[in-house]
Amino acid sequence: MSLARALGVAATDLYHQSWRLIVLNSLLATVLVGVILVSLAIRPALLLVVLLGPVAAAVMHCTVTLAQTEELRLSEVVVGLRRHWRRGLVLGAVVAAAAVLGAIAVPFYSRAGAWAWPLAALSVYVLLVFALFQLALWPLAVFEGARPLRAVVRDAALVVGRRPWGFAGLALVSAHFALPKNPAREV
Repeated sequence: MSLARALGVAATDLYHQSWRLIVLNSLLATVLVGVILVSLAIRPALLLVVLLGPVAAAVMHCTVTLAQTEELRLSEVVVGLRRHWRRGLVLGAVVAAAAVLGAIAVPFYSRAGAWAWPLAALSVYVLLVFALFQLALWPLAVFEGARPLRAVVRDAALVVGRRPWGFAGLALVSAHFALPKNPAREV
């Protein structure tokens, strides 16, 4: 499926299932905000960030269900949590570890001097590629829940490798969607 077609189908699903998707994304955001607030009060609670993984996997289960069946019931979030909590915990821990490594590496290389700026830029690019990879990994990890995670990771890498411009296009679309409007681009 082309990027334009995928965006069109996703927009149709969003239109027909918008209130359910809002509820699901609100659930994920509530867990995220809760973890952040508890972590601000109690530093060791930052380890709770791995709990975002199972919740994200449950929300992804709902997204995959919608993409496959064009139907979605809110009860699917419980089904997704029950089916994918272990895999979500692993994937959440990997994402958390990458975020921590990135949060350490980029400032470290940025302050290390002129010789280290290329390493800071490389760290940012590696993090961006890792984030793009997550766009393929999470849906496949949920869709192919019975397969070993190592095989799913390999398949996700192949999917991204086969369509790198499509995934880069998704990142660009999300950047245009998420960032405030640029008055210079409106002309």
